[in-house]
Amino acid sequence: MIRRFLRSALLAFCLAPALAHAAAAMAGRVVDGATGAPIAGATIIVDGHLVPVDEMGRFAVASQGPVFARAPGYRARTITLTASPPTDAVLRLEPFTPKALYLTVYGIGSSSLRDPALAVMREKGLNALVIDVKGDRGLVPFPSATAMTVPGARAITTIPNLAELVATLHAQGIYLIARIVTFKDPLLAASRPDLAVKRGNGELFRDRENLAWTDPLQQAVRDYNIGIAIEAAQAGFDEIQFDYVRFPDANQRLRFAGPTTEKDRVAAIAGFLGEARRRLLPYNVYVAADIFGYVCWNLDDTGIGQHLEELAPQVDYLSPMLYPSGFQFGIPGYRNPVSHSYEIVRLSLENALSRLNISPKRFRPWLQAFKDYAFDRRSFGGGEVRLQTKAAEDVGVDGWMLWNPRNVYGNLGVEQQAAR
Repeated sequence: MIRRFLRSALLAFCLAPALAHAAAAMAGRVVDGATGAPIAGATIIVDGHLVPVDEMGRFAVASQGPVFARAPGYRARTITLTASPPTDAVLRLEPFTPKALYLTVYGIGSSSLRDPALAVMREKGLNALVIDVKGDRGLVPFPSATAMTVPGARAITTIPNLAELVATLHAQGIYLIARIVTFKDPLLAASRPDLAVKRGNGELFRDRENLAWTDPLQQAVRDYNIGIAIEAAQAGFDEIQFDYVRFPDANQRLRFAGPTTEKDRVAAIAGFLGEARRRLLPYNVYVAADIFGYVCWNLDDTGIGQHLEELAPQVDYLSPMLYPSGFQFGIPGYRNPVSHSYEIVRLSLENALSRLNISPKRFRPWLQAFKDYAFDRRSFGGGEVRLQTKAAEDVGVDGWMLWNPRNVYGNLGVEQQAAR
């Protein structure tokens, strides 16, 4: 035993100088490009693996080559470290606050919808677009090798060349978010009933829109959606956003591939997001999850597998849908949400932040830019939109996204601002 200890100690003594030199030669610090302040908890990736970053933004890598860096509230960046430069390279990330409009599968391909949206962005100084790369009905509008395996998923092409579209919009300074409607997928469910959510009698479950869903417990369903996400990342999108990343909200007994207690549901959704984030590490893209607005308030999983404390560690951004029309029961102190747009947005975000104790930059909410459907049918034009954006800005989150399923953005009520 003593001999083994001496051999181990001798080996460690001989290797220590080399290892220390390698680590020192590849050391770096991540800092705010505007202030020079360290960015604690930044994400550093080398060879597809996460590298620890301390409270002073310091990190060390043991190999040369590309280093990916990102942190919520900043533009992602890639640099190359070699053994010869200074031992303490400074990696500066530029602050960035996305303010986005949304375009559907059809909107991105229609000049009558896309061009006016881009004009509004130029006029108002907005700087980001959310684009469907897998839409609400399972359609994938670009030549996707992954989607070719599902009949009907490639029924239309509104984006002939995804990488070319990304390059064109990037040249205009636009930050690009790829929206992927995940478990609501009538095309995959129809072609693979073994992967679908079923009713108690074995028939396909269909929601209020008569759309079928796929089972979050099935690995093949996860692989399909992550495969499309990887294609979007390879095309150059800045961020992958998973929507409908949940179990269906159905008041009936449904059949899945395994148990679906609250614990099981939460584990399935958090597990999917964690897996997606790991598999997207080689592409230096941000990962976001859209969540119900009430998830900011409910202490359970809202019956759909979305539990705030379990979701936050798995993604870069949480994107609660804070549409006043979606708050059927209001929030504490405000029973009529459409008359209190500012309070709905601000208080929901503040409540979520108080629970998580994380930076507000980890949130980027969806806001309402469509007519109310649940209360008094009021229009959500300039005044209502501005109340919501001001609430988000007052909390200090990393921007916001405006949702209008018709892709019509007239008087937004947002102030002219320089796109950062």
